[in-house]
Amino acid sequence: MAKDLMRYDVMAQEALRGVVKQALHKAAGPGGLPGQHHFDITFRTQAPGVDIDPTLMDKYPEEMTIVLEHQFWDLEIGDAGFEVTLKFSGIPKYLKVPFTAVSRFHDPSVGFHLQFEHETDVEEPPMADNSETPEPEAAQATGSDSAGEGAQVVSLDSFRKK
Repeated sequence: MAKDLMRYDVMAQEALRGVVKQALHKAAGPGGLPGQHHFDITFRTQAPGVDIDPTLMDKYPEEMTIVLEHQFWDLEIGDAGFEVTLKFSGIPKYLKVPFTAVSRFHDPSVGFHLQFEHETDVEEPPMADNSETPEPEAAQATGSDSAGEGAQVVSLDSFRKK
């Protein structure tokens, strides 16, 4: 079999990150999250472009899961990532997360789950700097993902050549 010079694996991941981006756009809209929908988003805290409070970095040195449900503020979605303010122990914290840093996306209300591979040889696009200061509030963070029972996992392994 020929070498995949097209990098379909990378294209598939980018397409699936588009699902995350569209879901966040809907959540950032005037109506907020519809129905019972809410998101558990896990991301690599050391990934290029991630900007989180040093206290959060100390607590979650590799990976962090945030929950966007009832209390989140200033959700802004850009081409390369998203920004949001969440409360941790009652204190508002600003987070800036490139889509390339996201490792898992889960909507437990409908059992939808995406998992992403991290390619170290893929160049990650820089996030645009937003000069606005976000206003705080938000969800909860956990050290690990909590996949719901019966969740649908979309793994890119089935698309990779062996």
